[in-house]
Amino acid sequence: MPQPRDRATRKADLLAALTAPAVDVWVASASPDAAPHLVPLSLAWVHDRVVIAVEGGSVTARNIEASGVARLGLGPTRDVAMIDAVLERSVGVDDDESLGAAYAAQADWDPRGLAGYVFLVLRPTRIQAWRESNELAGRILMRDGEWVV
Repeated sequence: MPQPRDRATRKADLLAALTAPAVDVWVASASPDAAPHLVPLSLAWVHDRVVIAVEGGSVTARNIEASGVARLGLGPTRDVAMIDAVLERSVGVDDDESLGAAYAAQADWDPRGLAGYVFLVLRPTRIQAWRESNELAGRILMRDGEWVV
């Protein structure tokens, strides 16, 4: 088992992963009656926010807009980041030019021009990152929306 990383290294590794091209993330949400839903989506990291593009009428969009929260899983099981986030805003993919350009540049696909698609801008409130069991201690990198590192 490799030596555990310190929090500063974990944060640097996480930010490198979040800003890499063509990043995919698992997005978990729940309906108002607590039915779970999980989907893989592309993301962009824009101004310290996770941005995902979805059809406005999709289960994911409906769940997140109703509850205002989502949980995202980034990376493989032996180098994972868990991001708890709140919905900051939902905006049509053609309604914010700079957001659309930033998303398309990183996500490796461009939803602009697709009728009914929205960007969900999610503000992280808690982020955990670890590789192996020896990194469970100190895995919280963000708490209450503030980096602890």
